[in-house]
Amino acid sequence: MIGIIGAMQEEVDLLLSGLCDAVEMNRSGIRFHTGTLHGKPVVICKCGVGKVNAAVYTQVLIDRFNANKVIFTGVAGALDPELNIGDIVISTSCQQHDMDVTPLGFARGVIPFQEVSDWPADPELVAIAVEAGEKAAPGRCKKGKILSGDQFIADRDKVRELHETFGGACTEMEGAAVAQACAMNEVPYVVIRSMSDKADGSASVNFAEFTVEASNRSYAIVNEMLRKL
Repeated sequence: MIGIIGAMQEEVDLLLSGLCDAVEMNRSGIRFHTGTLHGKPVVICKCGVGKVNAAVYTQVLIDRFNANKVIFTGVAGALDPELNIGDIVISTSCQQHDMDVTPLGFARGVIPFQEVSDWPADPELVAIAVEAGEKAAPGRCKKGKILSGDQFIADRDKVRELHETFGGACTEMEGAAVAQACAMNEVPYVVIRSMSDKADGSASVNFAEFTVEASNRSYAIVNEMLRKL
């Protein structure tokens, strides 16, 4: 079973439109849809905002639906100055940028007394996502580290600091929680993010219009990935 988590209702609706043998059910107060896409068994849900929601949704996918792969899609703010609005980042890894226990001698982003705080994405899923991304948006797909925090970043100095400190390509609010939950359960994952802005308040694209564009692009990538998995 392949677990697919969408951040936007628009992209979830596109996936559901092609779902065969669809069954809707509620688990832990969350609506899930099971069925097949391109002959592959899938379970699809729309994630709430923030790391706690993302971790809960991921764990339910694994525990109750036996998901053995997890794909997460949505939008993010660019940290890498070379990224532009509409570009796509495929996770090489994910880390929490707001985990800060520096007064106890730990580096920023490090979870105390835990071996891993920067969780690598599955290489096979990354390769398939990159191939699908290049087909959906030629020349606009990049691999990179994704940072997550329960904060909406809209400050230029913070953008520069996150990029320099962590080497992050983009920032959002869920990916690292999905990555950690998957790692703890030994389930491969990949996060796919479309850049909605430069995380510095400078976005000139109408967000409502971009959401439609990003949803179509995310759907195209996931749809193509399922053909290859």
